[in-house]
This record gives sequence, C-alpha cells and structure tokens, in this order.
Amino acid sequence: MLERLRSILVSSFIGAITLGWVFAQAILHFAYVFSAPVAGWLTRREYHEMSNRVSTGFFLHDSLPELVKSGLLFLIGYVLLRWLYYGSSQHHTARTDRESTV
Repeated sequence: MLERLRSILVSSFIGAITLGWVFAQAILHFAYVFSAPVAGWLTRREYHEMSNRVSTGFFLHDSLPELVKSGLLFLIGYVLLRWLYYGSSQHHTARTDRESTV
C-alpha cells in the first residue's frame, strides 16, 4: 500500500510540490530564528514604557521554538525526499532490469 501511495505521489508531482512546501516552511522558520529575538525585544520595550517591571534585553530563548520547528521541518523534508525519490533501490534496479529486457 505504501509503495502504491509512493508511486502516485511521484508520478503526479504532488510529492515534489509537498517537498517544496516543507522545505520553504523550514527556511522561513529558520529566518524567524533571527527575527524572533528582535520582535520580543521590541514588544518588551513597548511594555517597559507602560510599566518598569519588564526587562528590555535580548533573549535568545525567544528563538528556540522557531529553531525546533525549522529542524523538525528539515528532518521531515529529508525523510520524505529519501522515501519518495531515493527509497527502495532494489525495486528501482529490478524495474530497470525489466525495462531493459523488454
């Protein structure tokens, strides 16, 4: 059943579109790693003007959720890429042997 799903995803280009979307999201979240501390700093600076209890420094822990999301999306994209296009090499060689005899 998984082999049939794999062949459908590869032949209809849905797999390629999905891979592109996953890798684009991974790159976007990786960019958020650098913008999240700035956004947090700006927000805390605004709140600091209203009350003096909030600190206004940069905190790198603001970027950790985006770093985790980016890493997981890259991992999912890699697994999908391996499964869709580089998986089951013995199946691929058997198919090319059959095609060469025909």
